[in-house]
Amino acid sequence: MPTVSDVAKYILEARGETSALKLQKLLYYAQAWTLAWDDAPLFKEKIEAWANGPVIPALYQKHKGRFSLKPSDIAGDSSKITAAQQANIDNVLSYYGDKTPQWLSDLTHMEAPWLETRAEANLKDGERGNAAIPLERIQNYYANL
Repeated sequence: MPTVSDVAKYILEARGETSALKLQKLLYYAQAWTLAWDDAPLFKEKIEAWANGPVIPALYQKHKGRFSLKPSDIAGDSSKITAAQQANIDNVLSYYGDKTPQWLSDLTHMEAPWLETRAEANLKDGERGNAAIPLERIQNYYANL
């Protein structure tokens, strides 16, 4: 199974320089739709319901303090991604790739996985928190769209 860094590297190679916020949201949607389409996770790292939407802390720690990222900024290996996984990621990039980081963040704020996780953790709008979004919740939500 690829790591989140491998998937991030693939996305950055496909898109070029991308904001850190947008990369986090594209990774979330790549994970979400892979769960829905393939009934399996794309990467194992957890996703948390942060104030600005879903974030993968393991990757955040690698780009913390940076506004935008280039492929050379992430030490991942995109060759670890299978052809089927690449197709899923490419479909996500085709739909979400031209959206702004704020649009993507706003979209996640309207969707049940982030909303329900934050509600269960009693987190108010804008309040910091690190509640993990269960993969089953993500999978069930997107599989039913």
